[in-house]
Amino acid sequence: MNTRELFKKAVSGKYAIPAYNFNNMEQLQAIIQACVETKSPVILQVSSGARKYANQTILRYMAEGAVQYAKELGYPIPIVLHLDHRPIPSICARAALRQVSHRL
Repeated sequence: MNTRELFKKAVSGKYAIPAYNFNNMEQLQAIIQACVETKSPVILQVSSGARKYANQTILRYMAEGAVQYAKELGYPIPIVLHLDHRPIPSICARAALRQVSHRL
């Protein structure tokens, strides 16, 4: 799902969307488990520091794994991956072209 669709539903449904930074698998698992339990859509955020530490390709596949993990937990929630715009503004555009934000 993309953020435009996600925000449109949130505004019409009058609810907030949590956005969490993650740096490792354990954090990502906890975020997804909590969002599945609460049936909450989520924005996964990745800071420039995390991209330097973990590599954007690995983080992208971690986010794709989160989509599958939510399905395996029995409730596929809307998940959007947001990569911090600093210091490379084109990263979000490249990620979108690679379909990092998944439609569930």
